[in-house]
Amino acid sequence: MSRTFSIEVAKDYFNFASAHFLIFANGQREPLHGHNYQVGVKIEGELDRAGVVLDFITFKPMVKKICDSLDHRTMIQTESPIIQVRKRPKEIEVRYRQQKIILPRQDVILLPLANTSTELLAEHVANQIRRQVKQKFHGAKLRSIEVGVEEARGQRGYFKGEF
Repeated sequence: MSRTFSIEVAKDYFNFASAHFLIFANGQREPLHGHNYQVGVKIEGELDRAGVVLDFITFKPMVKKICDSLDHRTMIQTESPIIQVRKRPKEIEVRYRQQKIILPRQDVILLPLANTSTELLAEHVANQIRRQVKQKFHGAKLRSIEVGVEEARGQRGYFKGEF
């Protein structure tokens, strides 16, 4: 009989308050606005010799650090074909059609995403977690990761992928 094990963490402190805007499928840009995001993570894998998938004590700070890196920043998607992003020493300039948004560089986090949807943010967080877990938990036999990013109560996007 096959057995499946997983851990899930969704702490109140896995949060970040960030501004963003989406580019919709029709090419329209929504206004710059913010959310108080919450993050949850589920990892499936085999148990180690201690009988755990991953050690919570070591894993939780990884997730918090990723959330902290996004906190109090304006998230700008750098892989969008609709906007142009120019990096200057003290500012970031975003051009959308005839509009120009200029933001202080220290207030911006540039994300290698096509958009800043909850789904793509969840994938970004999952990729960051995968990278860190592979460095810290060398022998872990992990199968999949699922990340949920909630932008408003009851409204979240998910990413699930192989580890």
